Amino acid sequence: MKMPGHWLTTPWRRSAVAALAGALPVLAFPAPSLWWFAYVALVPWMMLARSAPTGKRAAYDGWAGGFGFMLAMHHWLLPSLHVFTLVIAALLGGLWAPWGRLVRHFLTGTGRRIAGAFFVLPSGWLLVELVRSWQGLGGPWGVLGASQWQVEPALRLASVGGVWLISFLIVAVNVAFAVLVVLPRSRVPALAALVASAAVTSAAWMWSPRPDADGQVRIAVVQPGVVDGPDSRFAREEQLTRRLAAQDVDLIVWGESSVGFDLGDRPDLAGRLATLSRETGADILVNVDARRSDKPGIYKSSVLVGPDGLTGDRYDKMRLVPFGEYIPARSLLGWATSVGKAAGEDRRRGSEQVVMDVGHGLKVGPMVCFESAFPDMSRHLAESGAEVLVAQSSTSSFQDSWAPEQHASLAALRAAETGRPMVHATLTGVSAVYGPEGQRVGAWLPTDASTAAVYDVPLATGVTPYVRYGDWPTHAALLILAAWCVVQGLRTVRLRRPAPAPHVPPARTAHGSPARPGR
Repeated sequence: MKMPGHWLTTPWRRSAVAALAGALPVLAFPAPSLWWFAYVALVPWMMLARSAPTGKRAAYDGWAGGFGFMLAMHHWLLPSLHVFTLVIAALLGGLWAPWGRLVRHFLTGTGRRIAGAFFVLPSGWLLVELVRSWQGLGGPWGVLGASQWQVEPALRLASVGGVWLISFLIVAVNVAFAVLVVLPRSRVPALAALVASAAVTSAAWMWSPRPDADGQVRIAVVQPGVVDGPDSRFAREEQLTRRLAAQDVDLIVWGESSVGFDLGDRPDLAGRLATLSRETGADILVNVDARRSDKPGIYKSSVLVGPDGLTGDRYDKMRLVPFGEYIPARSLLGWATSVGKAAGEDRRRGSEQVVMDVGHGLKVGPMVCFESAFPDMSRHLAESGAEVLVAQSSTSSFQDSWAPEQHASLAALRAAETGRPMVHATLTGVSAVYGPEGQRVGAWLPTDASTAAVYDVPLATGVTPYVRYGDWPTHAALLILAAWCVVQGLRTVRLRRPAPAPHVPPARTAHGSPARPGR
């Protein structure tokens, strides 16, 4: 099947179509949340790359599609970063250029090449997700598997192989549908791939270990809403927290940047927090965004306060938001501050993750803001004994965008991966809580809410396969790609090897004996 329209031969038109095709998968994420669309969303993009006249053009299709995907996924950054959002999307979109060539290579073949497409193309996509998940490139926001945050069978897959296993299967299903559309003669391997995907999901559903229920705790989330100024915000949070008295809560969580002053410099604020802790009978986990009094620089820190004041438990944010909290290579890219709301001063990084004992024998693992997007961080906290994962966040700069819901949905994946409940507490919404299998606990607190909510959070014990074995799907993908590269290399060497010279029999005399060379 060929892509219709000779107008696709114009490079810029073709690139525009590729960008639109690449943007389609974003509809599977919140806010649209058309989760089922993820399983066919890549088909138009792959059909376009397959129809490319050359491998180079297919690479451009991959790049343009990646640009469209990145821009659509991060479109809510435009009011803050302006033109720099386009620059970032263009740079990260280039990661899909090799994938576009792979699509053309595999989907224009037959037989073994088509069979290999169901392994190599998902592996190539996973490699792209792995590379762009590096914190310096923006982190794993918009990983394809994260679109399935509310699908129970997919969450079960996450407990086995993390969000990476979900991404692999989604791409494999897209490849199968693409083959059914453009290569009807290869429908047998395509149908086999669909059956295999269903079988893997069913096997995970039936045989993957489930977390063992281990009671519950009452955790309160304080969401003040949009309040101008750190003093007014603190007063509103104090007012909401006081309403939690006599509600028998075990822990109270405030959002990111909920305290705008270093508590070591402000004993009055630390004292007010201690008073709240005594009144409510619970420790309070706040988040301080301020210049430190004991070391140079500004830190974002999760700080635990008990009835006697600061407990000494503190976690300094380790993975900062590029441009939002620091500017990579500031000497070269510092101009970003003149065109948007990029960080005027770099925040400082913490050095290690921390598990806190918040009283009542409960251990929590705090993360700050987009750290909840990193599967390895929540996995490490679960390995270190955290019974509840907590993310303190603020998306107040993006209130009217898709960002708050996208961020809140990530906690469901982290809970399912680790078998530990997760609390996502924000300043201005969306706040959410999930149980140890990724199931929603209670209602989301929307962006227009200014309230304190109490959640009965189920606890669980046991170790999920993902916590035990880690990112094995990405390792398998790298092995698949390495094996394919070796096979391709051997095939190239074999094709370039010169053919042996033809054998010429020696001349014979009239009597039939070999002729002897003259002297």
